[in-house]
Amino acid sequence: MRFLVLGGAGAMGRRAVRELATTYGVTLVTIAGRNTAAAGEVRALVEAAQAAAGLPESRRAEVRTAALDIRDHQATVRLMAEHDVTLGAAGPFYLLEEPLVRAAIAARRPYVSICDDGDAVQKILPLDAEARDAGVAILTGLGWTPGLTNLAARQLADQLDQVDRIHIAWAGTAANSDGRATTLHSMHMFSGKVVTHAGGRQQWVPAGSGTQRVRFPDPIGPLTVHHVGHPETITLPRFLPGLEEVWLKGGLGERLLDVLAVAMGRLGLTGTHRRREALAAIIDPLLPLLVRLSPPPHPLSAFVVEVQGRREGGAASLAAGAVGHMADLTAVPLAQGALWLASGRVRRTGVFAPEAEGGLDAPAFLAELAGRGIQVAPLGPPIMGNGRSRA
Repeated sequence: MRFLVLGGAGAMGRRAVRELATTYGVTLVTIAGRNTAAAGEVRALVEAAQAAAGLPESRRAEVRTAALDIRDHQATVRLMAEHDVTLGAAGPFYLLEEPLVRAAIAARRPYVSICDDGDAVQKILPLDAEARDAGVAILTGLGWTPGLTNLAARQLADQLDQVDRIHIAWAGTAANSDGRATTLHSMHMFSGKVVTHAGGRQQWVPAGSGTQRVRFPDPIGPLTVHHVGHPETITLPRFLPGLEEVWLKGGLGERLLDVLAVAMGRLGLTGTHRRREALAAIIDPLLPLLVRLSPPPHPLSAFVVEVQGRREGGAASLAAGAVGHMADLTAVPLAQGALWLASGRVRRTGVFAPEAEGGLDAPAFLAELAGRGIQVAPLGPPIMGNGRSRA
């Protein structure tokens, strides 16, 4: 099995590269991007991890690097065509997901990404028929959130006779992630108005609104979250039809950064990519100081999902969640999804999210992830209630 990892030198991509390169049956992992020096460093680290894992040389995947400007469509198509599956770990996805999906369709090769921008997903869903005609699987948003959140929602929903509401909350920390793409995404999701699903239809609410406290799995505990722009509120109503309500809220463990993100969004300072780039150039060097001024209780990420509906004639509520390091929660599902695509375990073609019928078998996928150290565990409801704002 041969894999191409776009953005493989980044925080999430390098973890996916390591997961693939230490998996039996993988013959080639190519790290592609513009930063070939960083890719070379990742290759050396991964090769050391292969040796530490005790893999004999005959069973070790070859790890290569490739210089690639993702904006070069033809070059991207050619490189995708040389591999069995392409993994998208290069952001920001609001700029890159659509051209990468189009390249995968042109290359007629499966593509799986950790796309976490709602507007990016809205751009690629209309490419579903084109992807199906090409016989290509485009699995978007298979990371931590979206990804694990979608799979948890699907698994819980399948245990109810009727599903009315799905509520999702996540907590992340700057101390648990790095990179310009992460900064740009954080600014983007707190900007303008974002999609939620209420009254059985898509609606728009101000980013940073709907503030409330949510208790996350230990050791994180309660944190403040808000409406942010993410794909789950778009894909869950599409692939689990009949939902009355779906909302997603997120927050940063560093209280100072959380307040700053909401304030910048409300002031319109992050409303365009150019503005985000300018601010990121200022904020990125200051992040270590800002984290020290407002350190998170634990440098971990987490999510909780609560599904409400009916079972056996009565009201029912089920919940699940996970806690861990962001790179593990994000990149290990991405790598496993690529392995499923390469081995033919995903039969669906077209553009779809992890919860889509005929895509990933949620219980089986989550069970395998547990074997890789990613545990999504049941939680005792109620977790989040009706999601009304709290001061």
